[in-house]
Amino acid sequence: MAMMVSTTKETDMPGFAPPLVAERELLLSYLAQQRQGARNAAYGLTDEEARRTPLASSLSIGGLIKHLADMEQGWIDIVLQRRSGPGEGGASAYMDNFRLAADEALADVLARYEDVGRDTEAVVAGLTDLDQAVPVPRGAPWFPADVEAWSVRWVLLHLIEETARHAGHADIIRESIDGAKMYELMAAVERWPDTDWLQAWKPAP
Repeated sequence: MAMMVSTTKETDMPGFAPPLVAERELLLSYLAQQRQGARNAAYGLTDEEARRTPLASSLSIGGLIKHLADMEQGWIDIVLQRRSGPGEGGASAYMDNFRLAADEALADVLARYEDVGRDTEAVVAGLTDLDQAVPVPRGAPWFPADVEAWSVRWVLLHLIEETARHAGHADIIRESIDGAKMYELMAAVERWPDTDWLQAWKPAP
């Protein structure tokens, strides 16, 4: 029998980000919440299920999480000027970024995503100012030619936006695989008590 993967970690959080007032911590909290949403969509899946593409697109849950990890790391690399950022390696590398290959395991992709999240939080915590300039890379059509720099704040808001978009994609894909819905999966991951109107997802017997 294929092994299912759990996404439960110490960083799990309930359905709402906490009501923080410090901007840096609030932005990081919202980003962590959206990351967990993507992870929740993978809860209980086997590697084979994580590779499935049940919709008209070629997206899979495993591929989306792999892409989210690479995307977030790429943006933090831009902030630190470690490399030019997302989109390196050409079209083939970009498409591979969305696929969970046959020799890749969902557990490993999830573990890497967790490592990337920790790196993001450490990097942002070490910056003195969210207004710090982040030079706009050149050479890819999605980078604006008429903007010289963003701010770290802009990058964090962009990460929240893109992570949330792909977490939504993952929710739809997961429901198409086995009918599991977002709140049912969140209840299972967070171990919420069952109610008359919401029961935690459970694997089929």
